[in-house]
Order: sequence, then structure tokens, then C-alpha cells
Amino acid sequence: MADQGYKPTQPGDAEIRHSGRAVKPRDAATLIIVRRDGKLPRILMGQRAAGHKFMPNKFVFPGGKVDAGDHRLQPPYDLHPAVMSRLTRDCSETRARALALAAIRETYEETGLVLGEPDTPTLKTRSPHWRNFLQYDVNPRLDRLHLVARAITPPYRNRRYDARFFMADADLIQGDVHEAPEGSGELLRLHWVSLRDAHALALPSITRMVLDEVERRLEQGHTPEDTGPFVYFRRGKTVVDQI
Repeated sequence: MADQGYKPTQPGDAEIRHSGRAVKPRDAATLIIVRRDGKLPRILMGQRAAGHKFMPNKFVFPGGKVDAGDHRLQPPYDLHPAVMSRLTRDCSETRARALALAAIRETYEETGLVLGEPDTPTLKTRSPHWRNFLQYDVNPRLDRLHLVARAITPPYRNRRYDARFFMADADLIQGDVHEAPEGSGELLRLHWVSLRDAHALALPSITRMVLDEVERRLEQGHTPEDTGPFVYFRRGKTVVDQI
């Protein structure tokens, strides 16, 4: 475990807290989709709009908050046992599945890409978010997701998230894979980018760290059992642990 001092990178940011009790982090999930149909692997990234109160103008992977419907869906393909074990060190199995499902659902909402399995009876749900996904007769596949990293927003922020970062291959995408996917418009300039070009983008520090982990895994190979970085804050220090 390593401790490093931190300082807010934007002292005038309205999102920075100067006093009071820290906001409780909300569960969130992110999906890194890896495309391997060219000379070099590429990943899907988009830019947050300038009007966003959380990380405006930054390039990120698709993802977002866990929804109530994510806790109720029962997918036919569950998380790999090793991924489930790593996730449930501090949460229930239901919550672990909800995190993985949120990564797939939020990716669909932000990019229009449907990741899953078309050859099983389509799930039924009352969740309007999941009904939009399931209209394509595709069920989410959790067994193909690898857990790459976890990060908790520092306590000096007004908006805080406990985010898990998952990784999957683009062959899970059902339908056409466009060079510039179109989703809800929440992420701008969506495109597939090489790892080298991704490093040159305006990235949040946590996204840059996760990008390093993705690069390591693609170069060295990885399994569901492989650990990844877990970044959180304790007494004003950045702690980098393992998940």
C-alpha cells in the first residue's frame, strides 16, 4: 500500500468542499470496451460536456450511477466466480451484479451499443432503462466482464462516487460497430482511440491510472483472477490498494 499527498487540481472549482462532513459516495460503474480488429487495440472514449458539474470537458469511458433496476435484473450469465469474489469482499452478490449491470446499461445509454447475448429468452423487467436495452432481444452477459479497478472520489468533492471499472471485448457488441457511435449525447466526440492517442487526451487522473492498467493487461495478458488498483483517500492522503 502506498500513500501519496494530493491537492485539488482546480482550486476555484465549485465542486470542491472547504468544510463540513464529506458526502457519501454513490455506487457507479464504468465499462472499458476493447476493439481488436486493427493493428493496435482501441478503446471507446467520449468527452464530458462543458456544462457537467463533475469532470467537465474530460475524456472518460462510458459509465454512470447504479439504478434501482440494476438490482432487480437476473441475467442468465452471471459474473465469473473470481470477479464475483473480488467484488463481494465488501458488498453483497446482488450489489455486485448491479454494478456490472449498470456498466452495461450506462454504456448503452451513452453510446447506443448493446453488449450481450441474443440467443437466450429475453429478460422481462419493469425498469424503463432496461426495457430500452432489452427491446433488441439481447440479454447482458456478465461472465465476460473483467474487473480492472476501483476508485472512490476524494472527500473534498461535492459529488462522490464509488466506481468499479470493468473491461470487455468489443465482440460482445450486437449490431454494427461504428467508428463514432451515437448515444444519449451525454458523452461528446465518442470514438475508438488507440492507447497512445488516449494518453494525449484531457483525462481525469483516475482515468489515466485505469488506462495504464488496461495497457498493462493488454500487453501482458490477464485473467479474471488478476487484481487491479483501488484508489481511495484517508486522512488527506491518496491510498493505492488492490481490488
